[in-house]
Amino acid sequence: MAELMSWRIRGTYFESCNCDAICPCRQIDGAPGGRSTYGVCMGVLSWLIEQGAAGDVDLSGLPVAIASCYSDDERGSPWTWVLYLDARASDEQRGALEGIYTGRLGGEALEHFPWVWKQSKLVAVRGADIEVDHTRRRQLLRIRDHVTVRIRGRYEGTQTVTCVIPGHERTGEELVSDELLVRDGPLAFEYSGVCGYGSTFDYSG
Repeated sequence: MAELMSWRIRGTYFESCNCDAICPCRQIDGAPGGRSTYGVCMGVLSWLIEQGAAGDVDLSGLPVAIASCYSDDERGSPWTWVLYLDARASDEQRGALEGIYTGRLGGEALEHFPWVWKQSKLVAVRGADIEVDHTRRRQLLRIRDHVTVRIRGRYEGTQTVTCVIPGHERTGEELVSDELLVRDGPLAFEYSGVCGYGSTFDYSG
């Protein structure tokens, strides 16, 4: 696979982390974000690619997820993360998605993905059975043996909220989770009633 192929992916995004809603890392009514609620952020991010390709490799219909953790008090707040790719994807599709989500293929991933522009530790890239539903306000993600995220509904507030990962040009919706669970090597946590966020994304490179 060429290192510098052109690519574009777009679709829907949702996340949940252990912060209280509204997650303080987001821009709220245009004001920049700040420290996580408890100083250590533990969460899960997920993307459902509705349309996408890298070179001549079709990526449409594939889910991608990340489980992660970082401390605001560690210098540079480096991310520890696991990348999950759909086990149904071909070797070429997984290779392209790994190139995009690790930043190796460049482009807008370098603007949206903190684990790319910061120092980070990639624990593993896993091909996994991923069950995902991005129905608005009822989002669900299950990764067998490792991850469960269930969204309860919308956060009841009137603020305008945006997030760097989908892009601040895209207004999203603050959510509340019923369940946020990760069990994968150094990443092990479980929460309920914490923040979530839903939006759309459109990246290219």
